[in-house]
Parts: sequence; structure tokens; C-alpha cells
Amino acid sequence: MDIEDERPADGDGAWSPKGLLAGTIAGIKPVSTTACSEAEALHARLTTPPGALGRLQDLGTRLAGMYGACPPPLPEPVAVAVFAADHGVHAQGVSPWPQEVTAQMVGNLAAGGAVVCALARQVGASVQVVDVGVAADLPDTPAVWARKVAHGTADMTVGPAMTPAEVTQAVEVGITVAHDLVGAGARLLVTGDMGIANTTASAALVSALTGLDPAVVTGRGAGVDDAGLVHKIDVVRRAIAVNHAGAEEPLRVLAAVGGLEHAALTGFLLAAAERQTPVVLDGVIAVSAALVARAMAPAAVGYWVAGHRSAEPGASAALEQLGLGPLLDLDLRLGEGSGAVLAVPLVQAAARVLRETATFDAAGVTDKS
Repeated sequence: MDIEDERPADGDGAWSPKGLLAGTIAGIKPVSTTACSEAEALHARLTTPPGALGRLQDLGTRLAGMYGACPPPLPEPVAVAVFAADHGVHAQGVSPWPQEVTAQMVGNLAAGGAVVCALARQVGASVQVVDVGVAADLPDTPAVWARKVAHGTADMTVGPAMTPAEVTQAVEVGITVAHDLVGAGARLLVTGDMGIANTTASAALVSALTGLDPAVVTGRGAGVDDAGLVHKIDVVRRAIAVNHAGAEEPLRVLAAVGGLEHAALTGFLLAAAERQTPVVLDGVIAVSAALVARAMAPAAVGYWVAGHRSAEPGASAALEQLGLGPLLDLDLRLGEGSGAVLAVPLVQAAARVLRETATFDAAGVTDKS
């Protein structure tokens, strides 16, 4: 595995993608403008008034561009990848939940008892859990792939959360998981995550990559009270200051204040774009990772669909920066991939409209003057 050379934590030296990561970025092509134009022309001939399908029509056009075909194939089978990891910043008291809940919830996910599992069954999606950095030792099973890079991150308030080697390895885990799922037949991918304290790392990433103040992008996560929120904002502010985290080098920012699951999601999103496979983004963890991926490969954003608007304020800030409008807005902040899975039927409907709706000519319906 090609990894980054160790570099000083103060940011000296360039953080250039190498090996599998560099090859993945090089393989990302913009979505097909030809297929998008064909989809727009086909929409104009369908038995609907112009623009009557609103954003569903726009989504169908985007899907054609992602797949490079009009009409686009049905976005199925669907595979949810839930990347699980722990965070050293938990020691700063940013979550009311004990850290061992991460490993316990991985067990619940593997047993099919989590919310995302129930919702995935509803839409016929598979759920694959990936241990990229859980603090506990977990066995490698068909339900939980053991791809552990480290037993959680370091405390980002005293230095970088990950070493250069760790962050690159975790990104490459995400790349290989995307390749594995697409290679097994998945035509639509969904992001999922599990990790106590991961909304703190997400807020730090969003703040560092957008320049917005931590107070604007930090939310209550799994339920901190007012005093806890003030403390959490201060923790995010300290982490950014200690690590001199800015938007210039996305890999360095990711290593400084991100999580192992954020890194894996970054690779997952990049690899999906390389494979011209749409990805439905979940909440603040996914969209903060998407900011990193977009900074590394701007064309990749064309392959992503915002499943929903998380109640976490950092999610709205990230979506605005990404230029993505969420399909749903249900005040969700669960994570796991739950909101993204709920949006899957809309993604499939957008493709089905182009595939199955009759044209005016075929239906014998008079077009408008």
C-alpha cells in the first residue's frame, strides 16, 4: 500500500495524493454533458407539462449524466456502507454517550437491529458495516468487514487526529470498499457512519474547509445540552487553532481534525465517482467528508446526491458549499445512513420516469401549441 511519508504536524511539506488515491483522482471524469442534454430533450417529449416534475426532473437529468446513458439505468441494487470509528476527542467530554457505544452499535448494525437496517430492508438495500477505526477489537465477519487502521484517532485538541500514514490508509479503505460493492453489482451507493463524537470532528472539518466560525457549524450531535454545546464549540475552536487547520491542503486538514470514518468516506466518494456510480449522501459526517473529496477532485461532486438536510448546522453549511440541494428535510440527526436511505426511492423514481413514461407521440397525446 502506497502511503504518505511522515511529515511535521505543523504543516511543513506538501501533502500530495499518491498511489491508489492519486490513481483514483486521476480516473474521475466529469459527468456526461451529452447524456444530460439527451435527458433534457427526452423530458421535453414526455407526457407531462414542462417543468411539472420540478427537482425530480433535474435529478433524472443528473442521473443520466452520472451513468453516461439516457435513459439512465435503474439505480439498483443499492448498497449502504457504514464506516465505524472512534475519536480521541471524546476525552474532552463532547458527547453524553460513552465511547464503548460505538462497538455496541456496530454489533446492533451487524444483527440488523439499527434504524438504518430497518429502512434498508424497506427499500431492498444491503448494509455493509466497515470497522475502519473502532477502539475495540472486532472480528472480521461477513456483516462487519475488519479494515481497522487504528483503534480510534488521537485527541485533535492536542495535535493531529491522524498521522499521514493513517489518513491515507483510511482513505484507501474507502476506495477499496466502493470498488468491492460496485464490483459485486451495486448501481447506487449510500453513505453511512457510526462513531461516538464524530459530529465534533465533522464540525471541525466544515469550519476549517469553509472558513465559517465553529459556533455557526457546531450542533448538539447525539444530544448535548446548552452548556455542553458551548463546550463543544470551544473544543472545535481549540482543535482548529492547535492544528493550524485551513482549507489549503485537504488531506492535511482531514488528518488534523477528521476521523477515520471521514477519511474512509472521502475515499468512498472519490472511488464511486471514478466508477461513475451515484452516491446518496447522508448527514453531517458524510457531507463534511464530501468537502474534503470535492477539494481533491472537483468533478467528483457531479456524482453525489444529497439525501437529506441534517438538523446539524454544519450539514447545511457544507451542502451550500457543495452546491447540492437535499431531497428531504425531516430534522433528522441520527446518522448511520438513515436519511440517505429514505431518499433512495426518490432517486430511483427519477430514473424510472425517464425509462418508463410515454412520450406525447407514443401515447397519442397532443402536445402543447
